[in-house]
Formats: sequence, C-alpha cells, structure tokens
Amino acid sequence: MTRRYVIHLPIVATDLSAAQRLARVVGRWMSVLPMTDPGETTVSEEDRQFLRHRVFCDVRLSGGRRCVLRDGHDGECCRRLRR
Repeated sequence: MTRRYVIHLPIVATDLSAAQRLARVVGRWMSVLPMTDPGETTVSEEDRQFLRHRVFCDVRLSGGRRCVLRDGHDGECCRRLRR
C-alpha cells in the first residue's frame, strides 16, 4: 500500500464564507498541479479544527473529474466554472 501525506496550509480569513471563497480560489489555482485534490478542501475555525466545512461540491462526473462548483450549489454539476 502506498502511503499518502496531506499538507495542511493555514490561511486565515475573518468569517466562514470568506474562508470558503478564498479556499475555492486557492483550490482552483492549485488544480494545475497533478498532485493536488482540491475537491477535498475544507475549512474550519482555528480553535475547532475538528469541525470542517466542505468548499467544493466534489461530485465525481463522467471521466473521473470532479464538480468544481461550491458545496451546496444550485443546478447541475459541471467540470468548469460558469461564466
């Protein structure tokens, strides 16, 4: 079995929605790197890290790609941001 390691990169925001927006921006930017999995991105309060909030929808689409929209979005899932 291959071991996997997760990098925890603290980035501070002032509220949950700001943290989720920032995490989506960072996650989408980092998706250019093949070793990243932005679909698993979560945010938490600094002193309550056990309580995590999802950032991306993370539904697997055909071809193995993941939905890139925010968690709890309206409408159909998609592989690219809507413009």
